[in-house]
Amino acid sequence: MNVGFMACIVLSVLFLIIGIFFSLSKEKGAKYVSGFNTLNHPEKYDKASISLDMRNQCFTHALILFLGAILSYFISDYIAIPIYIVWGILFFKSVHFDAEKAFEKYLIK
Repeated sequence: MNVGFMACIVLSVLFLIIGIFFSLSKEKGAKYVSGFNTLNHPEKYDKASISLDMRNQCFTHALILFLGAILSYFISDYIAIPIYIVWGILFFKSVHFDAEKAFEKYLIK
């Protein structure tokens, strides 16, 4: 049982499903982004761009983890460790504690 492969492929499929959800929901998907519902005036933000960026992030995460799964399957279980480090850096780089600051680039001018 290749643990590195299984860990990467499960998260890859999960992010792929979430990315497809944001792709299909278009503008309505913005309300499912963490912190969006806590904004003071959510109508001032471009919901389509928010959903599009979340879709792109999810597909990027899925691609990184899928490549990690493939490398882990063919090379070694231990390839999954640096893949998870790279994924973690990208994932936590997009985490913000202030919702207003997180969504300021989506303000409609």
